[in-house]
Parts: sequence; C-alpha cells; structure tokens
Amino acid sequence: MAEDFQGIATQFVAHYYNTFDTDRKALAGLYRENSMLTFQSAQCLGAAAITEKFVSLPFQTVKHQYSGADAQPTPNGGIIILVTGQLQVDGGEHPLGYSQAFQLTKDPSGQWFIFNDIFNLVLV
Repeated sequence: MAEDFQGIATQFVAHYYNTFDTDRKALAGLYRENSMLTFQSAQCLGAAAITEKFVSLPFQTVKHQYSGADAQPTPNGGIIILVTGQLQVDGGEHPLGYSQAFQLTKDPSGQWFIFNDIFNLVLV
C-alpha cells in the first residue's frame, strides 16, 4: 500500500482527541461541508453544524483515554478507524465508556479530513 494507513490513523486520533480536549472549536478544520457526524443518534451535516454540536455539549472539560485505534484502508483510498475508550467530563469520578468510528478521506488539495464520524457512549 502506498500510504501507512495505521500510522496516519494513530497520528490522526492523537491529534483529534488532544484538540477535542483542549479547544473543541478548533475541530472545525478537520471536517468539510460534506462531512457527517452521528452523535448519540443525532446527525449533523457540514463543518459548521458539527462544530456547533461540539461546542454546545453540556460540559466544560473533557479528557479522553483510549488504548489505540484499529484502522483499515478503504477502496477509495481512505481510512476507516475505530476507537474505544473512556472519557471523563468536568473532573467526574466515574469515566464513561465510548466508541467512535471515523472515515478519513482526502480533499482535492490532498488534505485528510473526516468524511464520516459516529460517536456513541457505551452505557452498561
């Protein structure tokens, strides 16, 4: 394969969660107008709507912890990534389990972006 999809996925996931945990507004640059987010069954289309969803979440601070990212190449030259982990909001004592799937693809300029993003809390 021409590109190291696992290496790209690992770098992407580290960047994504660091950005989410420090400045959710800055995630806008990772999405495009044709990007879609499904967040706990609610769908948002486009970078502006996705960013609005993230900044309107009902917590001030969040810390994601994950053990890695499973990745596979897709037929269109993209990458699909599955992440599982835990997150803590507002310094809470009880972490919440989550899973998140990303489909990365390249825009016409060759920049990677999130085409699809599906997030769910894992409640048991």
